[in-house]
Amino acid sequence: MKKPQIVWLNVVIFIVTFLVAIIVVPYRAMTTGFDNTELVFALICFIYCGMSITAGYHRLWSHKTYQAHSSLRFIFALGGAFALQNSILHWSSDHRVHHKHVDNNDKDPYSAKKGFWYSHIGWMCREYQAHRYSDYNNVRDLQKDKIVMWQHKHYLLLTIMMNLGVPIAFGLWHGDILNSILLVGFLRLVLSHHTTFFINSLAHIWGKQTYTDKNTARDNGLLALLTFGEGYHNYHHIFENDYRNGIRWWQFDPTKWLIKSCQWLGLTTKLRTSPEDKIEKMRLAMTLKRSKDKLTRLPNAEQAILHLQQEYDLLISKLNDYYQVRKTLLTEKREQVLADVEKSELMKQYKELKIKLIEQQKNWHSLTAKLT
Repeated sequence: MKKPQIVWLNVVIFIVTFLVAIIVVPYRAMTTGFDNTELVFALICFIYCGMSITAGYHRLWSHKTYQAHSSLRFIFALGGAFALQNSILHWSSDHRVHHKHVDNNDKDPYSAKKGFWYSHIGWMCREYQAHRYSDYNNVRDLQKDKIVMWQHKHYLLLTIMMNLGVPIAFGLWHGDILNSILLVGFLRLVLSHHTTFFINSLAHIWGKQTYTDKNTARDNGLLALLTFGEGYHNYHHIFENDYRNGIRWWQFDPTKWLIKSCQWLGLTTKLRTSPEDKIEKMRLAMTLKRSKDKLTRLPNAEQAILHLQQEYDLLISKLNDYYQVRKTLLTEKREQVLADVEKSELMKQYKELKIKLIEQQKNWHSLTAKLT
């Protein structure tokens, strides 16, 4: 079978920028050095590019997890061109196909089942799915966004303006154009590329399957540090319409914090989240599955698995009762005076169910902790 044609422009960009970043930048650092202003500005540009991809390309346009003011969309559109990862329209189209056909080697544009190299960068080096390059049927909604279409139409000009104009302008202002081109241009671009590419590759190989094992996506806190919160990828692949990836307060997800902060400023609206009970049930189901797998290796496996299943069923029952009463309580709070609700029989029932749920959660944790 004939190999797909090489995309020489992509190959040249990837090779040249990478070699400059790992050879010329360190040499320049040792011989001339970079000052703090240059380093800080390069870091700011890296963050700007990264957040434009995560908050803009990914969570806003690809998954429609929230709505954003035109000014914020314009900022993300410029940042996406700066990140040099194709237009919003093309990127979002690829990503939606990836979610719809994840791990399908024939349809997933960057299927992790074809190996690390392919999912990380190889899929962009050859025209493996050339038939899709002009097919944007799955992003017809985005074609109604004037900013998306403006960026798509002028993408080449915008990438030149951002990737050459910004480093040169900063270098002229600061006094060292070469240092600026090396740091803000080459090093920043390579870091922007590969931290994003890690989500397609490492986030499908390295980490924990917290909520589902029906695809290769993994949760990885370290990757979240490198990718502005995108490392909680197992969660994202099953709850893709949630504006958050790190749902716990302690999980590093600056993209979530940015979107939420912009809501307070009136720049984002209609932030979508997944139901807490559904999230917890998916997590518990995976814990049950892993625990059963470990119990099958024990001598008294049948009895132990039966006991585990009974505890799980009891926990799910209490979970359902708790969230049902909680939902009713929240409805009551919206419709009645808060003081009346706080003193109601419903509130008393809610508190009792919460105590029972916590006790059952402790029993479940104690039982499953022995198997880890």
